[in-house]
Amino acid sequence: MSAADDGTADFGFERVSLAEKQGRVDDVFRSVAKRYDVMNDLMSGGLHRAWKSHLIGMLRPGQNRPFRHLDVAGGTGDVAFRVLEAGGPQTKVTVLDINEAMLRVGQERADNRRAGTRFGDRIDFVTGNAETLPLPEDTFDAYTIAFGIRNVPRIDMALKEAFRVLKPGGRFLCLEFSRVDLPILEKIYDAYSFHVIPRIGARVAGDRESYRYLVESIRKFPSPGRFAAMIEEAGFSRVTHRVLSGGIVAIHSGWKVA
Repeated sequence: MSAADDGTADFGFERVSLAEKQGRVDDVFRSVAKRYDVMNDLMSGGLHRAWKSHLIGMLRPGQNRPFRHLDVAGGTGDVAFRVLEAGGPQTKVTVLDINEAMLRVGQERADNRRAGTRFGDRIDFVTGNAETLPLPEDTFDAYTIAFGIRNVPRIDMALKEAFRVLKPGGRFLCLEFSRVDLPILEKIYDAYSFHVIPRIGARVAGDRESYRYLVESIRKFPSPGRFAAMIEEAGFSRVTHRVLSGGIVAIHSGWKVA
C-alpha cells in the first residue's frame, strides 16, 4: 500500500503518519548518502548498472535537438550523468531530491566532472518534494525516477506531478524493485534481502536499520499491475512495464499524450 485516506503510509512493515514517514525516509538517506552508490554496487553485485543502462536505452535522449530531462529522487547524480552521456550537446538535466545530503554528493560529483569540461552547465540540482514539484508545467521531455518512488509517502501525488511537468509527448520512466516471478529465485532473494543486505549496510555504511527499511519497503510496493493502474490514473497513456532479472526490478513507462 501507499498512502491511505486516514493520513498514514507504509514505512517498511510499519504503518506511520505521512509526516513521520517523510521524516524517517529523510533520516535514512541522510545516513547513507555518502555510501549510497557503493552500497548499490555491493547489494546488487553491480546489476544496478545494467538496469540503469536499460533505462537509458529506453529513454534515448535526443542527439541533435534540445532535450530537457528531469530525474527525481536522483540526488547522487548516477542516472543524470548517464542521461548526459547518452544525449547530445543540447541535453540538459535537472536533478531533484528532497534530501540535501544526497544532493551534496551529486553536486560534488558534477563539480568534479565540470572541471574536466565534460558537462559544462548542462546539469543542475534542485531541492524539492516529488509530491509538489517546484517546477512549471509542460517543461520536460522526459522524467525518470530510479529506486525512489517507493519512498514517497503519496505516490499518487508524485505521479500526477510527473504528468504536470512533462510536455505533451513527454515520457515517464520509473525503475523500481518489483515481484520476483521465479519460485526458487524468490526464496534465494528473500534470504539474501533480509539476512545479508542489512549486514552489508551495517558493515559498509554503519547503518543496519536503514537497509532493513529499504528491504521491507520493496515488499510493500504495489504489484506491477497495480502500479501500472496508478500511472494510468495519473493521466498517462500507453502504460507498460518490463521486468528484468526474473522480476527483481521492473521499468514502468507512460506517455503524456495531451
